[in-house]
Amino acid sequence: MPVRIRLQRHGKKGKPFYWIVAADSRAKRDGRYLEKLGVYNPNTNPATVDLDVDGAVKWLQNGAQPSDTAKALLSYKGALLKNHLAGGVKKGALTEEQAEAKFNAWLDEKAAKIQAKADGLSEAEAKAKADALAAEKAVNEARIAAAAPVVEEEAEEAAEEVAEEATAEATEEAPATEAAPEQNEEEA
Repeated sequence: MPVRIRLQRHGKKGKPFYWIVAADSRAKRDGRYLEKLGVYNPNTNPATVDLDVDGAVKWLQNGAQPSDTAKALLSYKGALLKNHLAGGVKKGALTEEQAEAKFNAWLDEKAAKIQAKADGLSEAEAKAKADALAAEKAVNEARIAAAAPVVEEEAEEAAEEVAEEATAEATEEAPATEAAPEQNEEEA
């Protein structure tokens, strides 16, 4: 029975989520499997891969062939490196301690690279937000500046209208008071 390490698709439309499984090569893609080795979520940035490295190495040593995508994920998590180092131990080129030290050093380096990418992404996101805020502030200031002269002009026009009305009222009241004494004189 040829065994393949491959991905089983789960999740919903447009949001894939995969299980990394060891399955009979004749089984359906999402069908029966022998062992679940981990999960892969490509929806996050960076993609989340949770893998049982020792289980994957066991299957690789027993002759399981990974699919292309599964091979990339196994390489990403270090299962292929650990399998390679185990072969070196088996041949006598390395001791178990040396192989473990090399693998741990590789894991530390890989974790640092992943953290650097995550930090870079968060910095880029923060910079994009700051740029968007600055652009929005500039647009708001431009809109306020464009509206301010109109408001000032309207205030000046309103002040002129009030002054004209006051002048008109004053002139209307003056003839009325002058006409009133004339009427009083005529009556007398």
